[in-house]
Amino acid sequence: MNFPMTTPELTALLVLASVTSFTPGPNTTLSTALAANLGLRRALRFVVAVPVGWGLLFSLCAGGLGALVVAIPLLRSSIQWAGIAYLLWLASKLARSGALAQADASRLQVTFWQGVALQFLNIKAWMLALTVVGGWMAGREDALARYAVLLPLMLAFGCFSNLLYAVMGSLLRAWLSGPVVDGIPTAKRLRWFNRVMALILVVTAVWMAKL
Repeated sequence: MNFPMTTPELTALLVLASVTSFTPGPNTTLSTALAANLGLRRALRFVVAVPVGWGLLFSLCAGGLGALVVAIPLLRSSIQWAGIAYLLWLASKLARSGALAQADASRLQVTFWQGVALQFLNIKAWMLALTVVGGWMAGREDALARYAVLLPLMLAFGCFSNLLYAVMGSLLRAWLSGPVVDGIPTAKRLRWFNRVMALILVVTAVWMAKL
């Protein structure tokens, strides 16, 4: 069985996957923040939830749901503004968190299914799924064969990128929980780190509002 894509098509896909997966966004920001506050192990369920949620979204778009979202402006706007509201809510929780203690973990709790659901509220995720379907699948006789290549490849990029950000967050955790450094106590360092992460989420929400 021949590989369903040409070399230029595969190259373009890899470039798209790299740019969209590794640039900062709501998923990578949350992966970093969760690992920094709760540890890498606690952040892994969100890291796994991201590709699972996007894979479901991509599959629905491949089946035609994405075209329906584009065709109905009210539906697209509902998804967009629900996602913005959710990101702002997460940002507010993150900005108020200033302790690594177990008692503070509930404030930053993001369950596996919340991570999956976030993909359906992320208009960036919808646009990426629609772009991949439109550019690499739509109107192709070998659409199913292409789907079998596209899905695992994109999931691998999504999982690895979020895992990388989570690892960076877990490395920061040692610094955030360490003793006083340059006169800055642990609580203050963590508070400002969380506020920066919250600000990134707010900026992402503003960007989503302009799409």
